[in-house]
Amino acid sequence: MKESPMRFSLFVHMERWDESVSHRECFENLTELALIAEAGGFSTVWIGEHHSMEYTISPSPMPQLAYLAARTSRIRLGAGTIIAPFWNPIRVAGETALLDVISNGRAEVGLARGAYQFEFDRLMGGMSAVDGGKHLREMVPAVRALWEGDYAHDGEVWQFPTSTSVPKPIQQPTPPMWIAARDISSHEFAVANGCNVMVTPLMKGDEEVEDLARKFDTAVANNPGIPRPDLMVLRHTHVHSADEPEGWRRPAEGIQKFYRTFDAWFGNKTTPKNGFLEPSPAEKFAERPEFTPESLHKTAMIGTPDEIIERLRHYEALGVNEFSLWSDNSLTHEEKKRSLELFVEHVMPAFQEQPASAAR
Repeated sequence: MKESPMRFSLFVHMERWDESVSHRECFENLTELALIAEAGGFSTVWIGEHHSMEYTISPSPMPQLAYLAARTSRIRLGAGTIIAPFWNPIRVAGETALLDVISNGRAEVGLARGAYQFEFDRLMGGMSAVDGGKHLREMVPAVRALWEGDYAHDGEVWQFPTSTSVPKPIQQPTPPMWIAARDISSHEFAVANGCNVMVTPLMKGDEEVEDLARKFDTAVANNPGIPRPDLMVLRHTHVHSADEPEGWRRPAEGIQKFYRTFDAWFGNKTTPKNGFLEPSPAEKFAERPEFTPESLHKTAMIGTPDEIIERLRHYEALGVNEFSLWSDNSLTHEEKKRSLELFVEHVMPAFQEQPASAAR
Protein backbone atom coordinates (compact mmCIF):
# COMPACT_ATOMS: atom_id res chain seq x y z
CA MET A 1 0.00 0.00 0.00
CA LYS A 2 1.06 3.60 -0.38
CA GLU A 3 3.45 5.16 2.13
CA SER A 4 3.00 8.94 1.74
CA PRO A 5 -0.09 10.99 2.72
CA MET A 6 -2.83 11.49 0.17
CA ARG A 7 -2.19 14.42 -2.17
CA PHE A 8 -4.79 16.96 -3.26
CA SER A 9 -5.18 18.48 -6.70
CA LEU A 10 -7.52 20.90 -8.48
CA PHE A 11 -9.42 19.91 -11.62
CA VAL A 12 -10.64 23.10 -13.27
CA HIS A 13 -11.96 24.50 -16.54
CA MET A 14 -13.01 27.86 -17.82
CA GLU A 15 -16.73 27.49 -17.15
CA ARG A 16 -19.26 29.80 -18.86
CA TRP A 17 -23.04 29.49 -18.62
CA ASP A 18 -24.15 32.67 -20.41
CA GLU A 19 -22.68 35.74 -22.07
CA SER A 20 -22.72 37.86 -18.91
CA VAL A 21 -19.17 36.63 -18.16
CA SER A 22 -16.47 37.19 -20.78
CA HIS A 23 -13.99 34.57 -21.85
CA ARG A 24 -11.21 36.77 -20.48
CA GLU A 25 -12.90 36.84 -17.07
CA CYS A 26 -13.26 33.04 -17.20
CA PHE A 27 -9.53 32.76 -17.82
CA GLU A 28 -8.70 35.13 -14.97
CA ASN A 29 -10.99 33.14 -12.66
CA LEU A 30 -9.29 29.85 -13.57
CA THR A 31 -5.90 31.45 -12.95
CA GLU A 32 -6.95 32.73 -9.53
CA LEU A 33 -8.18 29.29 -8.44
CA ALA A 34 -4.91 27.72 -9.61
CA LEU A 35 -2.86 30.27 -7.65
CA ILE A 36 -4.94 29.64 -4.51
CA ALA A 37 -4.34 25.91 -4.98
CA GLU A 38 -0.58 26.38 -5.25
CA ALA A 39 -0.44 28.66 -2.20
CA GLY A 40 -2.51 26.13 -0.28
CA GLY A 41 -0.19 23.20 -0.97
CA PHE A 42 -2.09 21.38 -3.72
CA SER A 43 0.10 18.99 -5.68
CA THR A 44 -1.30 19.56 -9.18
CA VAL A 45 -3.71 21.63 -11.24
CA TRP A 46 -5.45 19.63 -13.98
CA ILE A 47 -7.14 20.99 -17.12
CA GLY A 48 -8.93 18.76 -19.62
CA GLU A 49 -9.75 18.95 -23.32
CA HIS A 50 -13.19 19.82 -24.70
CA HIS A 51 -14.35 21.32 -27.97
CA SER A 52 -17.10 23.82 -28.82
CA MET A 53 -18.63 23.64 -25.32
CA GLU A 54 -19.02 26.83 -23.32
CA TYR A 55 -19.63 25.00 -20.04
CA THR A 56 -16.16 23.40 -20.16
CA ILE A 57 -13.91 25.64 -22.25
CA SER A 58 -10.61 23.98 -23.15
CA PRO A 59 -9.80 23.30 -26.82
CA SER A 60 -6.31 22.40 -25.56
CA PRO A 61 -4.96 22.32 -22.02
CA MET A 62 -1.44 23.15 -23.22
CA PRO A 63 -1.55 26.98 -23.59
CA GLN A 64 -3.40 27.38 -20.29
CA LEU A 65 -0.90 25.16 -18.47
CA ALA A 66 2.06 26.92 -20.10
CA TYR A 67 0.68 30.23 -18.86
CA LEU A 68 0.25 28.80 -15.37
CA ALA A 69 3.82 27.49 -15.51
CA ALA A 70 5.00 31.09 -15.73
CA ARG A 71 2.71 32.22 -12.90
CA THR A 72 3.65 29.42 -10.49
CA SER A 73 6.79 27.80 -9.12
CA ARG A 74 5.84 24.55 -7.40
CA ILE A 75 2.45 23.16 -8.37
CA ARG A 76 2.51 20.45 -11.02
CA LEU A 77 0.66 21.02 -14.30
CA GLY A 78 -1.61 18.25 -15.54
CA ALA A 79 -3.15 17.78 -18.97
CA GLY A 80 -6.14 15.86 -17.74
CA THR A 81 -6.93 14.61 -20.23
CA ILE A 82 -5.68 14.69 -23.82
CA ILE A 83 -8.26 12.96 -26.04
CA ALA A 84 -6.15 10.43 -27.94
CA PRO A 85 -8.22 10.14 -31.16
CA PHE A 86 -7.95 13.91 -31.74
CA TRP A 87 -4.13 13.95 -31.72
CA ASN A 88 -1.07 12.50 -33.43
CA PRO A 89 1.51 10.82 -31.12
CA ILE A 90 4.31 13.07 -32.42
CA ARG A 91 2.32 16.15 -31.52
CA VAL A 92 1.37 14.84 -28.07
CA ALA A 93 4.98 13.94 -27.30
CA GLY A 94 6.37 17.26 -28.51
CA GLU A 95 3.79 19.55 -26.90
CA THR A 96 3.84 17.80 -23.54
CA ALA A 97 7.66 17.74 -23.56
CA LEU A 98 7.65 21.46 -24.30
CA LEU A 99 5.29 21.99 -21.34
CA ASP A 100 7.77 20.04 -19.21
CA VAL A 101 10.62 22.28 -20.37
CA ILE A 102 8.62 25.48 -19.83
CA SER A 103 7.61 24.37 -16.33
CA ASN A 104 11.06 23.00 -15.42
CA GLY A 105 9.86 19.43 -15.01
CA ARG A 106 6.33 19.86 -13.64
CA ALA A 107 4.24 18.28 -16.41
CA GLU A 108 1.76 15.45 -15.82
CA VAL A 109 0.25 13.83 -18.92
CA GLY A 110 -3.23 12.34 -18.83
CA LEU A 111 -4.75 10.51 -21.79
CA ALA A 112 -8.29 9.31 -22.48
CA ARG A 113 -10.27 7.74 -25.27
CA GLY A 114 -12.93 10.50 -25.36
CA ALA A 115 -16.60 10.40 -24.46
CA TYR A 116 -18.75 12.96 -26.28
CA GLN A 117 -20.09 11.77 -29.63
CA PHE A 118 -20.70 15.46 -30.34
CA GLU A 119 -16.92 16.00 -30.52
CA PHE A 120 -16.27 12.89 -32.60
CA ASP A 121 -18.90 14.03 -35.11
CA ARG A 122 -16.98 17.25 -35.62
CA LEU A 123 -13.35 16.23 -35.24
CA MET A 124 -13.39 12.59 -36.41
CA GLY A 125 -15.96 12.56 -39.20
CA GLY A 126 -18.59 10.81 -37.12
CA MET A 127 -16.41 7.97 -35.83
CA SER A 128 -18.07 6.28 -32.86
CA ALA A 129 -16.74 7.57 -29.55
CA VAL A 130 -16.67 4.02 -28.19
CA ASP A 131 -13.95 3.20 -30.73
CA GLY A 132 -11.53 5.68 -29.18
CA GLY A 133 -9.97 2.99 -27.00
CA LYS A 134 -7.77 1.68 -29.80
CA HIS A 135 -6.32 5.17 -30.28
CA LEU A 136 -5.56 5.41 -26.58
CA ARG A 137 -3.87 2.01 -26.46
CA GLU A 138 -1.72 2.84 -29.47
CA MET A 139 -0.94 6.36 -28.30
CA VAL A 140 0.55 5.59 -24.88
CA PRO A 141 3.58 3.44 -25.87
CA ALA A 142 4.22 5.59 -28.95
CA VAL A 143 4.43 8.82 -26.93
CA ARG A 144 6.73 7.23 -24.38
CA ALA A 145 9.01 5.91 -27.14
CA LEU A 146 9.14 9.32 -28.84
CA TRP A 147 10.09 10.99 -25.55
CA GLU A 148 12.96 8.53 -25.18
CA GLY A 149 14.48 8.86 -28.66
CA ASP A 150 14.16 7.84 -32.31
CA TYR A 151 11.09 5.78 -33.03
CA ALA A 152 9.18 4.60 -36.12
CA HIS A 153 5.55 3.55 -35.81
CA ASP A 154 3.46 1.17 -37.89
CA GLY A 155 0.16 0.79 -36.09
CA GLU A 156 -3.50 0.32 -36.93
CA VAL A 157 -4.28 4.01 -36.44
CA TRP A 158 -1.02 5.84 -37.10
CA GLN A 159 1.99 5.13 -39.27
CA PHE A 160 5.10 7.30 -39.49
CA PRO A 161 8.83 6.82 -40.25
CA THR A 162 11.55 7.40 -37.68
CA SER A 163 10.86 10.47 -35.63
CA THR A 164 11.41 11.75 -32.09
CA SER A 165 10.07 14.24 -29.59
CA VAL A 166 11.69 17.65 -29.90
CA PRO A 167 12.21 18.99 -27.32
CA LYS A 168 12.82 16.16 -24.88
CA PRO A 169 11.12 16.31 -21.48
CA ILE A 170 13.15 17.28 -18.43
CA GLN A 171 11.68 14.51 -16.28
CA GLN A 172 13.48 11.21 -16.68
CA PRO A 173 12.85 8.67 -17.89
CA THR A 174 9.54 10.35 -18.83
CA PRO A 175 6.89 12.62 -17.30
CA PRO A 176 4.21 10.74 -15.32
CA MET A 177 1.45 9.36 -17.56
CA TRP A 178 -2.14 8.91 -16.42
CA ILE A 179 -5.00 6.92 -17.95
CA ALA A 180 -8.67 7.69 -17.36
CA ALA A 181 -10.10 4.27 -16.50
CA ARG A 182 -13.40 2.69 -15.52
CA ASP A 183 -13.62 -0.93 -16.71
CA ILE A 184 -11.13 -3.54 -15.57
CA SER A 185 -9.45 -3.77 -18.99
CA SER A 186 -8.54 -0.05 -18.82
CA HIS A 187 -7.06 -0.53 -15.34
CA GLU A 188 -5.08 -3.54 -16.62
CA PHE A 189 -3.78 -1.57 -19.62
CA ALA A 190 -2.72 1.38 -17.47
CA VAL A 191 -0.88 -0.69 -14.87
CA ALA A 192 0.78 -2.96 -17.46
CA ASN A 193 2.06 0.14 -19.27
CA GLY A 194 3.39 1.85 -16.14
CA CYS A 195 0.70 4.53 -16.10
CA ASN A 196 -1.08 6.05 -13.13
CA VAL A 197 -4.88 5.73 -13.05
CA MET A 198 -7.50 8.47 -12.71
CA VAL A 199 -11.11 7.53 -11.99
CA THR A 200 -14.35 9.40 -11.40
CA PRO A 201 -17.42 7.91 -9.72
CA LEU A 202 -19.61 10.68 -11.24
CA MET A 203 -23.03 10.58 -9.52
CA LYS A 204 -22.49 7.27 -7.77
CA GLY A 205 -21.70 6.97 -4.08
CA ASP A 206 -18.61 5.86 -2.27
CA GLU A 207 -19.43 2.24 -3.05
CA GLU A 208 -18.36 3.13 -6.61
CA VAL A 209 -15.05 4.46 -5.32
CA GLU A 210 -14.60 1.16 -3.47
CA ASP A 211 -15.36 -0.79 -6.65
CA LEU A 212 -12.95 1.28 -8.75
CA ALA A 213 -10.25 0.84 -6.10
CA ARG A 214 -10.83 -2.93 -6.20
CA LYS A 215 -10.41 -2.95 -9.97
CA PHE A 216 -7.18 -1.00 -9.61
CA ASP A 217 -5.89 -3.35 -6.89
CA THR A 218 -6.77 -6.36 -9.07
CA ALA A 219 -4.83 -4.87 -11.99
CA VAL A 220 -1.84 -4.25 -9.72
CA ALA A 221 -1.98 -7.84 -8.41
CA ASN A 222 -2.15 -9.15 -11.98
CA ASN A 223 1.08 -7.31 -12.86
CA PRO A 224 3.46 -8.36 -10.06
CA GLY A 225 6.63 -7.26 -11.81
CA ILE A 226 5.51 -3.64 -12.22
CA PRO A 227 5.74 -1.06 -9.42
CA ARG A 228 2.36 0.05 -8.11
CA PRO A 229 1.31 3.23 -9.90
CA ASP A 230 -0.79 5.98 -8.30
CA LEU A 231 -4.59 6.07 -8.09
CA MET A 232 -6.47 9.37 -8.30
CA VAL A 233 -10.16 9.94 -7.58
CA LEU A 234 -11.77 12.95 -9.27
CA ARG A 235 -15.01 14.17 -7.69
CA HIS A 236 -17.18 17.29 -7.67
CA THR A 237 -16.31 19.01 -4.40
CA HIS A 238 -17.77 21.91 -2.43
CA VAL A 239 -17.00 22.80 1.17
CA HIS A 240 -19.40 24.90 3.23
CA SER A 241 -19.09 26.27 6.73
CA ALA A 242 -20.30 24.19 9.67
CA ASP A 243 -22.56 27.07 10.73
CA GLU A 244 -24.56 26.78 7.47
CA PRO A 245 -26.79 23.70 7.95
CA GLU A 246 -28.35 24.28 4.53
CA GLY A 247 -25.02 25.16 2.93
CA TRP A 248 -25.08 21.93 0.94
CA ARG A 249 -28.21 22.73 -1.06
CA ARG A 250 -26.95 25.36 -3.49
CA PRO A 251 -23.83 23.39 -4.53
CA ALA A 252 -25.95 20.23 -4.86
CA GLU A 253 -28.38 22.09 -7.13
CA GLY A 254 -25.43 23.57 -9.06
CA ILE A 255 -23.89 20.14 -9.59
CA GLN A 256 -27.29 18.81 -10.66
CA LYS A 257 -27.40 21.57 -13.30
CA PHE A 258 -23.89 20.56 -14.41
CA TYR A 259 -24.94 16.91 -14.82
CA ARG A 260 -28.17 17.85 -16.60
CA THR A 261 -26.05 19.87 -19.01
CA PHE A 262 -23.63 16.96 -19.37
CA ASP A 263 -26.64 14.77 -20.21
CA ALA A 264 -27.74 17.18 -22.94
CA TRP A 265 -24.29 17.25 -24.54
CA PHE A 266 -23.76 13.52 -24.12
CA GLY A 267 -27.17 12.74 -25.63
CA ASN A 268 -26.12 14.65 -28.77
CA LYS A 269 -29.72 15.14 -29.89
CA THR A 270 -29.88 18.94 -30.01
CA THR A 271 -27.73 21.37 -31.99
CA PRO A 272 -26.09 23.86 -29.61
CA LYS A 273 -26.42 27.60 -30.21
CA ASN A 274 -23.08 29.38 -30.30
CA GLY A 275 -21.57 26.86 -27.91
CA PHE A 276 -24.43 26.85 -25.41
CA LEU A 277 -26.84 23.97 -24.79
CA GLU A 278 -29.71 24.11 -22.33
CA PRO A 279 -29.56 21.52 -19.53
CA SER A 280 -31.86 18.55 -19.93
CA PRO A 281 -35.09 19.35 -18.03
CA ALA A 282 -35.26 18.18 -14.43
CA GLU A 283 -38.46 16.24 -15.12
CA LYS A 284 -36.52 13.95 -17.46
CA PHE A 285 -34.89 12.48 -14.35
CA ALA A 286 -38.04 11.92 -12.30
CA GLU A 287 -37.24 8.21 -12.16
CA ARG A 288 -33.50 8.80 -11.60
CA PRO A 289 -33.05 9.43 -7.86
CA GLU A 290 -29.30 9.92 -8.29
CA PHE A 291 -30.04 13.29 -9.93
CA THR A 292 -31.82 14.79 -6.90
CA PRO A 293 -29.97 17.43 -4.85
CA GLU A 294 -30.49 15.26 -1.78
CA SER A 295 -28.70 12.35 -3.46
CA LEU A 296 -25.92 14.57 -4.83
CA HIS A 297 -25.39 15.93 -1.33
CA LYS A 298 -24.36 12.40 -0.34
CA THR A 299 -22.52 11.32 -3.49
CA ALA A 300 -20.65 14.46 -4.54
CA MET A 301 -18.03 15.63 -2.05
CA ILE A 302 -20.28 18.27 -0.50
CA GLY A 303 -20.22 19.06 3.19
CA THR A 304 -18.62 20.73 6.17
CA PRO A 305 -14.87 20.32 6.63
CA ASP A 306 -15.39 17.56 9.20
CA GLU A 307 -17.79 15.67 6.92
CA ILE A 308 -15.36 15.85 4.02
CA ILE A 309 -12.39 14.82 6.16
CA GLU A 310 -14.27 11.70 7.26
CA ARG A 311 -14.99 10.63 3.68
CA LEU A 312 -11.47 11.40 2.50
CA ARG A 313 -10.07 9.27 5.32
CA HIS A 314 -12.03 6.39 3.82
CA TYR A 315 -10.58 7.10 0.37
CA GLU A 316 -7.10 7.20 1.84
CA ALA A 317 -7.68 3.83 3.52
CA LEU A 318 -8.70 2.41 0.13
CA GLY A 319 -5.25 3.30 -1.23
CA VAL A 320 -6.18 6.48 -3.08
CA ASN A 321 -2.98 8.49 -3.61
CA GLU A 322 -4.54 11.70 -4.91
CA PHE A 323 -7.94 13.29 -4.48
CA SER A 324 -8.77 15.82 -7.18
CA LEU A 325 -11.20 18.58 -6.26
CA TRP A 326 -13.40 18.99 -9.36
CA SER A 327 -14.44 22.63 -9.27
CA ASP A 328 -16.81 22.72 -12.28
CA ASN A 329 -20.29 23.04 -10.81
CA SER A 330 -22.17 25.99 -12.42
CA LEU A 331 -21.72 28.16 -9.30
CA THR A 332 -20.20 31.62 -9.28
CA HIS A 333 -16.47 32.18 -9.11
CA GLU A 334 -16.76 33.67 -5.64
CA GLU A 335 -18.56 30.56 -4.39
CA LYS A 336 -15.90 28.29 -5.88
CA LYS A 337 -13.15 30.45 -4.42
CA ARG A 338 -14.69 30.33 -0.92
CA SER A 339 -15.07 26.56 -1.08
CA LEU A 340 -11.45 26.13 -2.16
CA GLU A 341 -10.25 28.40 0.64
CA LEU A 342 -12.23 26.39 3.20
CA PHE A 343 -10.73 23.17 1.83
CA VAL A 344 -7.22 24.57 2.15
CA GLU A 345 -7.78 26.03 5.61
CA HIS A 346 -9.79 23.28 7.29
CA VAL A 347 -9.54 20.01 5.33
CA MET A 348 -5.94 19.73 4.17
CA PRO A 349 -4.32 20.14 7.61
CA ALA A 350 -5.96 16.88 8.67
CA PHE A 351 -3.88 15.04 6.04
CA GLN A 352 -0.68 17.04 5.77
CA GLU A 353 1.50 18.12 8.66
CA GLN A 354 3.38 20.47 6.36
CA PRO A 355 2.73 22.00 2.91
CA ALA A 356 2.74 19.45 0.10
CA SER A 357 5.94 19.11 -1.88
CA ALA A 358 6.00 18.85 -5.62
CA ALA A 359 8.57 16.08 -5.29
CA ARG A 360 7.45 12.58 -6.19
